[in-house]
Amino acid sequence: MMTYYILIGGIALVSWLVSNKLKSKFKKYSQVHLRNGMSGAEIAQKMLDDHGIRDVKVISTPGMLTDHYNPKNKTVNLSEGVYSQRNAAAAAVAAHECGHAVQHAQAYEWLTMRSKLVPVVSVTSGMSTWVVFGGIALMAATGVAGGIGFYIAVAGLVMMGMATLFSFVTLPVEYDASKRALVWLKQKNMVSQQEYAGAEDALKWAARTYLVAALGALASLLYWAFQVFGSRD
Repeated sequence: MMTYYILIGGIALVSWLVSNKLKSKFKKYSQVHLRNGMSGAEIAQKMLDDHGIRDVKVISTPGMLTDHYNPKNKTVNLSEGVYSQRNAAAAAVAAHECGHAVQHAQAYEWLTMRSKLVPVVSVTSGMSTWVVFGGIALMAATGVAGGIGFYIAVAGLVMMGMATLFSFVTLPVEYDASKRALVWLKQKNMVSQQEYAGAEDALKWAARTYLVAALGALASLLYWAFQVFGSRD
């Protein structure tokens, strides 16, 4: 069990470091003001218009780095530090979230796959570790390696595996949205060379938060898999 706590602690530390780096990058590029004077909301609206998307609304949402695209009600939700701000960081985030709207409009396969996983993961992800742990505990209590406890633990692993799959499916979705954003910003001459470099760097660090989460989910899944199947030896 100590190994698990060390693993989770290490993952949490790396996640914290990457998250802090992202926040510092966002703060840095928030000081790089756009030459065109457009706000994040205006950037988002223009990107939607340029892609012929008329049924998506750009709205403001409370908090910092709470930006997201909601495919259910077709809204691009921009945080307070993005919606009304006129800097490279705001342009990057606004364009990235619109990248998701473009994916949705074009039925991007990875986004479609992730959307199908959402209902399953929302139910199973919170209980998966407890199901695995309960199965292992039952195996230990009964002294039966292949009994009901084993199958309960395997069921927990399947739940955990779905969450891990979701994390990895998220990666191409996020990287593609950033790619679409940067291509559009450059092709439409929305930013200067300096502003583009800031936007690119900010999105790079944002993507790394998803990468760390995916690797963390995989590491946790492998750990518990070794615990379950190793206990049968």
